[in-house]
Amino acid sequence: MTKSNAGKYSAPQFPLTQEATIGIIRTLGYGLLLLAFFDWLEILIPPQFMNPAWELQTIGALVERVPVSLIGFVLIFYAESDSRNTWEIPLIKLLSWLTLLLAIIYFLMIPLAVADTVRLSKQSTEQIKAASKQQITRAEQLQQQLNQATPEQIDNILKQQGAAVQGKSAQQFKDELATKLSQAKTQIQSQAKTVESKQGFNLMKSSVKWGLGALVAASLFFSIWKGTRWTSNI
Repeated sequence: MTKSNAGKYSAPQFPLTQEATIGIIRTLGYGLLLLAFFDWLEILIPPQFMNPAWELQTIGALVERVPVSLIGFVLIFYAESDSRNTWEIPLIKLLSWLTLLLAIIYFLMIPLAVADTVRLSKQSTEQIKAASKQQITRAEQLQQQLNQATPEQIDNILKQQGAAVQGKSAQQFKDELATKLSQAKTQIQSQAKTVESKQGFNLMKSSVKWGLGALVAASLFFSIWKGTRWTSNI
């Protein structure tokens, strides 16, 4: 059996060219993991905990960027303990436990995403109802002012604005305007329901996507941790 190279943990079990390739693969893994760390910093800083919109968007960003860190871990653990530098031994042990921690974190993202979705849905509904109520109130105020206006007042207003009744009486014009205001209120209510339904669907779609993504990520990180239990024996 050949002696190990200086600075290596164990004797190389691969040809020199293959050993060099393993080194390149692991270096690429460390690089990807470092890039993933930079992404986490960008996403999490500045934190806005207790803000459901920020929390849900953060979960989505972390889930969508998780392939980089997963690939990085797989490349780092490639070929297990063969041809490892001595400084890597404590590092890969730490990284193995880090995958378990990440599995727990991504699993906990699921109930948090559900809670944030419920809160955002409630907030969105309240905002839409408040906006539509304000518009309806304005229409009702105009309708009330119109009902209180006399035909002479309507004639004067039309004359001041240079408008022509075109053979219609002021009362007919008043009735037509009242009908349009009533239709406007109905349209406001209909549009509010449409917007509420659309926003609710989009929110639910994103939440389900990110929730399932977090579940898959947690499962993969847990699998990596289970597959790297050999690090405890070196």
